Amino acid sequence: QVQLVQSGGGLVQPGGSLRLSCVASGFSLSDYAMSWYRQAPGKEREWVATINNLGTSRSLTDSLKGRFTISRDNAKNTVYLQMNSLKPEDTAVYYCKATSRGWWGQGSQVTVSS
Repeated sequence: QVQLVQSGGGLVQPGGSLRLSCVASGFSLSDYAMSWYRQAPGKEREWVATINNLGTSRSLTDSLKGRFTISRDNAKNTVYLQMNSLKPEDTAVYYCKATSRGWWGQGSQVTVSS
């Protein structure tokens, strides 16, 4: 059974950092590119970042460059999203996804507020 289990969300003050994790099971993570998406209240889900299956190529939405980083550790079956210098507008539910499949994580709430 394919599962993507997320952890690491929470409440953080503006300027703070969080790291989201997405642990894969039921398939070989190293065979798939992985992505992160987010959905803010009242907005459509938007793409955040993608990393190829070996971690040698990454892409990130322009507005987040310099603050967010996607990475992966295939030995740990885990994909990460490091989020730094967080802003209130980063408040959203964040989802990991196997890029070419309809496999989604359960979502992680990230709230940036003082």
